[in-house]
Amino acid sequence: MENLVQDTTVQKPKWIRVKLPTGKNYRELRTLVDKYKLNTICQSGSCPNMGECWGEGTATFMILGNICTRSCGFCGVKTGKPLDVNWDEPEKVARSIKLMKIKHAVLTSVDRDDLKDMGSILWGETVNAVRRISPGTTMETLIPDFQGLTKHLDRLVDVAPEVISHNMETVKRLTREVRIQAKYERSLEVLRYLKEAGQNRTKTGLMLGLGEEKHEVFQTIEDIRNANVDVITMGQYLQPTKKHLPVKKFITPEEFDEFGDFARSLGFRHVESSPLVRSSYHAEKHIH
Repeated sequence: MENLVQDTTVQKPKWIRVKLPTGKNYRELRTLVDKYKLNTICQSGSCPNMGECWGEGTATFMILGNICTRSCGFCGVKTGKPLDVNWDEPEKVARSIKLMKIKHAVLTSVDRDDLKDMGSILWGETVNAVRRISPGTTMETLIPDFQGLTKHLDRLVDVAPEVISHNMETVKRLTREVRIQAKYERSLEVLRYLKEAGQNRTKTGLMLGLGEEKHEVFQTIEDIRNANVDVITMGQYLQPTKKHLPVKKFITPEEFDEFGDFARSLGFRHVESSPLVRSSYHAEKHIH
């Protein structure tokens, strides 16, 4: 799950500035969301890029509830015992996407380690529902690791969204602290498997500022490219609340440029690297 909430406890540098949402497309979409009480991660996660993305006809939706079985130190989503799966959800999400006239939808979810299928069946049904109800909408699925079980990953490959994404989030040394139940090598294997299984475009994201060293970032970028990942996003970690991991450093725009240039030199198809980038930023461009 990507970190979206803006930190309110640390003094931010001048380059961490959020633009106020504006524009005709944004206003029209916001009116629809409010009128029909539609749910998007863009709103609930206070994403700094909401206005820009909505203006481009892109929005992010979370499925499988809002309670996660994992307790990652960076994430603002509630941890606990999730509610039962709502099998009407695929239809509801698809109808929301059609109503909002979304051109490109990013679908994400909480981790559902409590389920035998890890939620993968509902994932597949949601992609199919969007295709049926809003056939003009392209999709990115930002998925959990499904504990690395290929039978669950195959359900996503089989429905073939335009992009399948799984976030590495951080460097190897910090993975246990930042992601707790996740494993660095397992996430790399998930990304590698998706490509080998036939997925056309794969993607991952990193949050920086958690205490990683520069050489570790370079190594992580290289590890990701070696897993044949096509798209990488890199942005500044912002602490959701005082209970979450603190920001250790604000990465400068120049450093983000350096990381981005290195990634491009390795042959990624698309690179996004700047302070306010989130994994869904410019997502509509990642399919081309």
